[in-house]
Amino acid sequence: MTDDKQNTPVDNQEEIQMDAEGKTGLSELSAPLKSATPEIRSLRDLIDQVTGRNLTGIEKEADSGIAEIWPFPFLALVGQTEMKLGLLLALVNPLVGGVLLVGPRGTGKTTAVRSLIDLLPAVWHSKCHYGCLPEEVEIGGIDAICPDCAIKYGNGEPLANLEPVRLVELPLNSRLEDVVGGLDERAVLHDRMRVRRGILAHADRNLLYVDEVNLLGDNVVDAILDAAAQGRYTVRRGSIAATYRSRFTLVGTMNPEEGNLRPQILDRFGLRLLVRGLDDPSDRLEAYQRSQAHFNNPRKIVDLYAEETMIARDEIQSARDLLPEVTLPDDVAKVGLGIIESFKIASLRAEITLFEAARAHAAADGRKKVTVEDLRQVAPMALRLRRSKFITEYFENQEGEEDEILAALDKLPSSKKKPKRKKASASKKKKAQN
Repeated sequence: MTDDKQNTPVDNQEEIQMDAEGKTGLSELSAPLKSATPEIRSLRDLIDQVTGRNLTGIEKEADSGIAEIWPFPFLALVGQTEMKLGLLLALVNPLVGGVLLVGPRGTGKTTAVRSLIDLLPAVWHSKCHYGCLPEEVEIGGIDAICPDCAIKYGNGEPLANLEPVRLVELPLNSRLEDVVGGLDERAVLHDRMRVRRGILAHADRNLLYVDEVNLLGDNVVDAILDAAAQGRYTVRRGSIAATYRSRFTLVGTMNPEEGNLRPQILDRFGLRLLVRGLDDPSDRLEAYQRSQAHFNNPRKIVDLYAEETMIARDEIQSARDLLPEVTLPDDVAKVGLGIIESFKIASLRAEITLFEAARAHAAADGRKKVTVEDLRQVAPMALRLRRSKFITEYFENQEGEEDEILAALDKLPSSKKKPKRKKASASKKKKAQN
């Protein structure tokens, strides 16, 4: 039985209107497709065609005594269109700079992030404890990998496996040494490889989830953001040092009631998603029913959404493959720059996030060219919370002092000396008198 209720639009997020081909815009991302679905050509088509399903009457599964993890299906989430769209764009294009989910407790932020596990694409993961990859040999030679991997590489054995992206969670009580790594007592045989990998290195090519990021210590947050921005980081312990890759997609959550982030840290997050509670009572009831159904029989709920989840995962991978071919026309870029200028945003990360999110949005729709409509859909997520009232007032107050400095400089005597006239010789004077 399908659910025909409409999704409540999210503030600052416009709905895509019906186009000439009759395709609707972003609809409810909360349940599987109908049994008779048209051809899926892109991730955007999948999103547009998702409809509701009544999950009442799910029988409780017998307890087997085995602790199994069955994450709540991403497509079963009710409402929160902007949050789901932003997370999908981050999976398609990691260059958006990560995602920050901002909202009160109990609005499904953590559930949404953990439900991404079944949608994550496949990447090459190292089989080595130290994270050695074949590309390191191509760049730095055989000495760039550990001795064990050097032997395997020489024997033609693979150093990595093609596996789905993993969700790496950062514990709230993590120390800096846990995050970046430290001395490895087990590596006695490898004198030059005595630094163990930290959580950031394990998150390379994966999804790093930081819950309650506003409660972490500043040194830990700074290390995470620097590693995410550079794609690598170096650990030094005395005379020992090691550099690890940290090419992960960062997803953080925070509750503003528990404190704000420093402006410098907030600026490092690309997309900022406002996660509000559901306003429609029918949506809240549906969310409760689906939560209870998943609690009683998580295996059954995951199976109900398995087919559509696989389609979504394949479409995300297809969008990632298409992304390098997606271009940003100059006229569309000028429109985006005009929006940023009108908001008086100083940070250049605004352009990076806006344009990369627009490219991801176009790729998710199966297109190779960004349009103004792509900018319209991603601009609220990319530009909110970037203006600084303090900085604006600071520079306005500074203008008076700048004017005084320029006025004082204008009163200074000119540094250019007038050229002295040469005295005429006696012979020239006589000629002039004649």
